[in-house]
Amino acid sequence: MKYIDEFRDPAAAKRLLQAIDTLAGQVCVDSRVVRFMEVCGGHTHTIYRHGLENLLPDGIELVHGPGCPVCVIPMGRVDDALWLARQDGVVFTTFGDMMRVPGRQGNLLQARAGGADVRFVYSPLDALKIALDNPDREVVFFAVGFETTAPSTAVTLARAKELAVPNFSVFSNHVLIEPPLRAILDGQDVMLDGFIGPGHVSAVVGTDAFQFIPREYHLPIIATGFEPLDVLQSIEMLMRQIAEGRCEVENQYARVVRLQGNPAALALMAQAFDVRDEFEWRGLGWLPNSGYAVADAYADFDAERKFKVPGIRVPDPPACECGAVLRGITKPWSCKVFGTACTPETPIGTCMVSPEGACAAYYNYGRLHKEVATAIGEATKSRGRKLPPGTPDKASRM
Repeated sequence: MKYIDEFRDPAAAKRLLQAIDTLAGQVCVDSRVVRFMEVCGGHTHTIYRHGLENLLPDGIELVHGPGCPVCVIPMGRVDDALWLARQDGVVFTTFGDMMRVPGRQGNLLQARAGGADVRFVYSPLDALKIALDNPDREVVFFAVGFETTAPSTAVTLARAKELAVPNFSVFSNHVLIEPPLRAILDGQDVMLDGFIGPGHVSAVVGTDAFQFIPREYHLPIIATGFEPLDVLQSIEMLMRQIAEGRCEVENQYARVVRLQGNPAALALMAQAFDVRDEFEWRGLGWLPNSGYAVADAYADFDAERKFKVPGIRVPDPPACECGAVLRGITKPWSCKVFGTACTPETPIGTCMVSPEGACAAYYNYGRLHKEVATAIGEATKSRGRKLPPGTPDKASRM
């Protein structure tokens, strides 16, 4: 496959759905329901943008996981970021999707409106350039994300040290993927039968990094791409493993992911970061060995040391169910404030802010109420599982 439309081909989707149906007939007997967690928020948006959940047999349920990098940031770390942004002489830089994440005293956009110099950037190297162009200002980069984005921060730290840029630092909130998955599996709040594994993280850490799931928890996981056919093929692979009594790590995203990941990126991360003893996660609490701190060799570029960040710790708003959504316990429409007090324009929780958040996916693609989504699903299935409107067909590609 060379073109994006080939990953959305209705004929190929129909063949995959037929295979899934056949496997469901073997697996989903005696009213059994199999539950697969899509770890990455990118998969959640693919599923709901293209209506894939409506095309699956009734015996397959998809639940959401903790792989949205913005969603897992606790409110206390957002408050720390706001504190940094309001320090005299600071230019605070971050990715755009962090600008609207709410803290106790507003968000970064509101801090900018109040006079703080907050700028969004497309890369940490952009933040380093701002520091080079403004030697009289302290420039802080708000680093967030899993192993996917950590390499770019590591490259920037190495470059800052090479150029000896004294006015640049990183507020590191990078996290690791293994600890939250272990926490969910150990907690047993939701019973899972397999994982639609994160594609971008797998491209960095490799499929070997997920061997602990079949080895210790006896569940399959598939490294998965982000197009509709990728997700459907991953579900077919999971169902086939269950039908055959297997639990393995498999690689559906072979056009990008390798067994050992990206060794160069992993080496840079090992040089630039130390694994924290523990780190706080939204919805999961304090998890051991789950976050990256700036390594001692780069201490001069560590904003937490340079500014003595207060380390604010506050609970999430009591009405917000983001924590339960991130653990796969509940769906967004079960939250009392979803779609009413909490919308993309007025978010209460991080899952409504991020473009990878489950709440944003439900809101943007019309899953505001469970009853409506169920009716849409039944109507779709009654039409013979045609792909939903908005999914390209052959005629639209002529």
